[in-house]
Amino acid sequence: MPAQKGKELLLQVDDGVGGYATVGGFKTNDFAINGQTIDVTTKDSNGFKEYLDGGINVSIQTNATGIFMDDAQFEKVHAAALVGSHLDCRITIPDFMTFTGPFVVTSLSLDGNDEAAVGYNIALESAGAIVTAVI
Repeated sequence: MPAQKGKELLLQVDDGVGGYATVGGFKTNDFAINGQTIDVTTKDSNGFKEYLDGGINVSIQTNATGIFMDDAQFEKVHAAALVGSHLDCRITIPDFMTFTGPFVVTSLSLDGNDEAAVGYNIALESAGAIVTAVI
């Protein structure tokens, strides 16, 4: 797979009509898959840590910073942050894979100064089963 443009790593939110629309104004974003192991160490483990084979709790996290744009998708993220509801999101890694499913907003902040546009920071974490699809 050749190198990809960072601007093509997308965060999209369900548009309510059967598709997904990109949250506008992104400047940077990142994506991480985390696996939390399940410890099954006992006194019989001879002093070695043991983990359940095939037993991990997987979570996906994404963070984004951008220029605030009053678009419908940002409004959905903002509303979900206020009430803690799940968003149906799609994260696209260009020419590789999509990750689609429920996410919860773990952080949303706005910032600004007199020399720049109002900016935002969004952090999301998976909140259920995520479906992957090869592009």
